Amino acid sequence: MEVSTVNGGGGRARRLTRRLATRNGASRPLHVRRPDSAPLRGDRFTTAARMRWLNAASTRIGTTLDLERTAEELAAFSVPRLADGAAVDVLESVLRGEEGERVTGAAVPVTRAMAVRAIDALNELEPSPVGEVVDRRERRETLLTTECLRNGRPVLVSRMTLEDYRRVTPTDSAARAMRRQGVHSYMAVPLIARGVLLGSADFVRAGSSPPFNRADLDLAGQLGAMAAVFIDNARLYGRERQHVVSLQRSLLPRATPHTPGLAVHAHYAPAVDAHGVGGDWYDVVALPGGRTALVVGDVTGHGLPAAATMGRLRAVARTLMMLDIAPHQVLARLDLATRDLEDDQVATCLCAVYDPADSSYTIASAGHPPPLLVGSDGAARYVDVPVGAPLGAGVIPYDPLRLRGPAGGRLVLYTDGLIKTRTDDVDVQLERLRTSVAAMEPGQLDAGGPLTSPRQDDGRFDEAVLLVAGGHTPPHELRLREWDLPTVGNPASTARKLVTEQLGRWGLDELADVTELVVSELVGNALRYGGGPGRLRLLYDERLQVELSDTGPDLPQIQHAGVSDEGGRGLQLINLLCRRWGSCRTATGKVVWAEQNLPG
Repeated sequence: MEVSTVNGGGGRARRLTRRLATRNGASRPLHVRRPDSAPLRGDRFTTAARMRWLNAASTRIGTTLDLERTAEELAAFSVPRLADGAAVDVLESVLRGEEGERVTGAAVPVTRAMAVRAIDALNELEPSPVGEVVDRRERRETLLTTECLRNGRPVLVSRMTLEDYRRVTPTDSAARAMRRQGVHSYMAVPLIARGVLLGSADFVRAGSSPPFNRADLDLAGQLGAMAAVFIDNARLYGRERQHVVSLQRSLLPRATPHTPGLAVHAHYAPAVDAHGVGGDWYDVVALPGGRTALVVGDVTGHGLPAAATMGRLRAVARTLMMLDIAPHQVLARLDLATRDLEDDQVATCLCAVYDPADSSYTIASAGHPPPLLVGSDGAARYVDVPVGAPLGAGVIPYDPLRLRGPAGGRLVLYTDGLIKTRTDDVDVQLERLRTSVAAMEPGQLDAGGPLTSPRQDDGRFDEAVLLVAGGHTPPHELRLREWDLPTVGNPASTARKLVTEQLGRWGLDELADVTELVVSELVGNALRYGGGPGRLRLLYDERLQVELSDTGPDLPQIQHAGVSDEGGRGLQLINLLCRRWGSCRTATGKVVWAEQNLPG
């Protein structure tokens, strides 16, 4: 086989070829033919027809910023007008979001088959399956596509011989299939944009179709150059989306914590559009006493600024919730934090706290869509939560709502990306979600079924968060006990007796001594500074938690006790003997709690 430079064919053809080659970063194309091949045929298109065809390509290729779809559009547009079959490969590095590769003449890049299109008569061809990685580096014979990729120059085989079939196809079986189907002409063009190689496009003709000639090669080169720009735009867009989604996911919880008596399933779905990603978040926080805080939020705007704002608000919200502050108070302080942000953004937020003692939710909303309550029978209804102003609007306070969760039911929290469409009213969107959820099995709902329901032909244009929470253990089956301590007599002795007996029933006698000391200190502080003890709670789950409420306004602090001081060491002992301890204000006073690790 002889490899030679294309010569002759008229001055205009040479100029077109030279411009194409210069654009693609090479000096001239390779023309592969045997000395005894048939003469090349003339151009099938007039100049005006060529221009119209290329103009149509600019509107039918690159209709989206999806790289895979752009490759499919290139292959589909080429068949059957330019070729009887076409295949598009894209560099694996490009699919990973990298820039591509410079043409060096030495390296053989790894590609992935992205699109294949052929006329019905060529349905038995064996091209590389779409999605398959094509690694040509270990092949002993140099494929013509490899030469195209390595040198960044188009390749033309006007009349294929037996040797040509082996150099065009990756396997002997594919070569035999190509011969059986009557393929007789082949060409390949590199996809180069902004001086960077992105992939290649292969074309074949068969049967009575005329063989490819220099004009066809020139036309394919112009088409490939145009498509390469669209592919590069899709690559850049996909990389931007990947960065935003990666940032978004890094700011969201990596896993939901263990929560006594409550099963929480969290789901996040990014938007197809990179500009639709950025502002939605959720969080699940385990609170003292076995309570669980749930929050979903949505920052206005999209992209990196919204993702950064979301990260800051989530950090503030998580800190406030870990202090066991009531949901409406969390929103009030979040509103102040949002107003302090320099980007002048607002956000909606829904905060709920679940208490396993009575399976109740305390919910507050800052301009957020209402949660959906699903009963054990599948009936779904929206919870009529008082809706306050969005965070950052400066309109407070927020009003909480307390409700009992139905046995075996679910509470569904979400952001508006789950229901949003470009045409429907909000009422229609909400009713569609309610109907969809009511028709789902519990397992399907927990698995994020509402996120996978088809609603839009062009994909999800806004990101969405879905939280599904359901009490999986009845309150009477939880290892949680509560007692109202007496305000007269000796409440400390009563408290010690209650916890010691309960620990014995749970088989935790090893923790009795420390727990008695902790309870005595908590009751003593309540008598001195809290107007007397209130409700004592004992929870045995992954750890042992003791909690005591009172009506005092002041939160306890560890004091420095001198050598001769008779008091001030109680909280120091609790701090040394327990894993952690803390306190928080409530609507009627405060709660002080302590947590111990279990034996072993």
